[in-house]
Amino acid sequence: MPKTSERTSVFGESVIRRMTRVANAHGAINLSQGFPDFDPPAELLAAAEAAARKGPHQYAVTWGAPNYREALARKHSRHTGLSIDPNSQIVVTCGSTEAMMAAMMTACNPGDKVVIFSPFYENYVADTILSGAEPIYVPLRPPAFGFDEQELRRAFEQRPKAIILCNPSNPSGKVFTREELLLIAGLAEEFDTWVITDEVYEHILYAPHRHLSFATLPGMFERTITCGSLSKTYSITGWRLGHLIAPAAFINEAKKVHDFLTVGAAAPLMEAAVTALQLPDSYYEGLVASYTEKRDVFLGALDRAGLTYTRPDGAYYDMVDISEFGHADDTAFAEWLIRDVGVAGVPGSSFFREPVRHLIRFHFAKKTETLTAAGERLLALRGRNRLFKGA
Repeated sequence: MPKTSERTSVFGESVIRRMTRVANAHGAINLSQGFPDFDPPAELLAAAEAAARKGPHQYAVTWGAPNYREALARKHSRHTGLSIDPNSQIVVTCGSTEAMMAAMMTACNPGDKVVIFSPFYENYVADTILSGAEPIYVPLRPPAFGFDEQELRRAFEQRPKAIILCNPSNPSGKVFTREELLLIAGLAEEFDTWVITDEVYEHILYAPHRHLSFATLPGMFERTITCGSLSKTYSITGWRLGHLIAPAAFINEAKKVHDFLTVGAAAPLMEAAVTALQLPDSYYEGLVASYTEKRDVFLGALDRAGLTYTRPDGAYYDMVDISEFGHADDTAFAEWLIRDVGVAGVPGSSFFREPVRHLIRFHFAKKTETLTAAGERLLALRGRNRLFKGA
């Protein structure tokens, strides 16, 4: 048969999603793919039931139903202080996954370069390659996951068309400081670079850290493409409701890319999700309190198991150091962890450009009882590891 395209040969399938399939096959507690095992807000469920009965059930406006865009603009403006035009500065997408792909394809030409911080969410590299662009990697060094200013400058000196910024970060849980963001802003302005931000964890932060949307920095709205989603904030990862917020000239072009990628997001789900976008500030305060408790429960379990980890500033991921167990292959260790210990994580090597093989990423967007059960299984890790090494 004819050969497939060369672009698909330089990246593999999602390691995160594969770990979920392995976890399901072995009945493990799934702390790999980051989705909750608890319900969305009751108000949102009620709105979804009503929309399922009353509709709309046909295509919405391609770039998003008007009432949904208006609600999203009001919510975003309330939380950032920016004045967002729902008609000219928003495209509603099928999840933030499509938002990032549409942003990349709108911003970049084949042969352009894109700066990616390492560790990174695995989609960013695939998106860059599928756009015909070339990634430039800049390391974020644990435990604080800071970057070296000179290394970042050298990356910008290669004249990239864009930089991807995930804040709060998946997988590290890093929240970039204002000083770091201003430094990136200065380089983006100096080298005339788009800043594509992934802000899906914008409301999941731990004191004293606060989220600063990049587009709110002085002079940055005109070169920032904000990718967002309702998935994490409202525990509806399966609804696939994402968006782009950007200057009107960019959105005008992104609408065309989005139209031919997916046509549009699900009309009844947008109708229901207007309810979520109208929730009061107390909802977001409760969200932070809930995830702070989940983080403390899970990190407490790691402490009892004697495991070394990095403490996240935001998002709901944690990187656990497995160096002491003496395995050079973190993927094999992660698969063994699923089969023999019954807990699923993601091998850290899937997030790094550098040869990192000593980290496993877990997520804690789970019920307290799920996290407690996972912690109990991890307590047996050392004893089972001796059996594994002796096999």
